[in-house]
Amino acid sequence: MRKFIEEFKAFALKGNVMDMAVGVIIGGAFSGIVTSLTDNFINPILKFLTAGARYSLQDVGGFASNFLSAVVNFLIMAFILFCIMKAINKAMSFGKKPVVEEKTTKICPYCRYEIPIEATRCGHCTSELNEQNA
Repeated sequence: MRKFIEEFKAFALKGNVMDMAVGVIIGGAFSGIVTSLTDNFINPILKFLTAGARYSLQDVGGFASNFLSAVVNFLIMAFILFCIMKAINKAMSFGKKPVVEEKTTKICPYCRYEIPIEATRCGHCTSELNEQNA
């Protein structure tokens, strides 16, 4: 049972799964903006152009207010998700040891080119390398 829980935890907290969850939530919030844009701006313009209906300036203000509200809601949702993801990433990094990369190259003391660490002769200047000058 413990192994099952560990496997589920590893799956659920993988970067791809978290990215997908954030994408779905952001997409849902963004759909509110698109719906508001369509309902409050595009449809009235189309009605005006096709049916000859007139809209007062006050109606347009109400449309802009609804759209602005949807944009603000989207920005708030995005900010909250950003903070949550930042906290999750920080929590995931606890207990992990930093990866120390082993050196695979060294600098030739004669020509200053980078060469493999096992090299006994520089491939650039052909100088012979030993432990004292390498």
